[in-house]
Amino acid sequence: MRPKIRYAIVIEKADSNYSAYVPDLPGCVATGATVEEVESRIREATEFHLEGMRKDGVPVPAPVSKVEDVEIAA
Repeated sequence: MRPKIRYAIVIEKADSNYSAYVPDLPGCVATGATVEEVESRIREATEFHLEGMRKDGVPVPAPVSKVEDVEIAA
């Protein structure tokens, strides 16, 4: 069993759905009708993306992106 890796994801609201991407894995994207669906799909996409990298002999990048909230006066 491989060790767990935690990558940051970004979820954005589009006109009629949600999209997500992994900043540390360019090209790793997913869409879904709901936040829950896009979260599930980006998890699957990330696993698939990493599997493809391993099969191609490409080193899996360490996660370096970080997600934080910023509080400002509205």
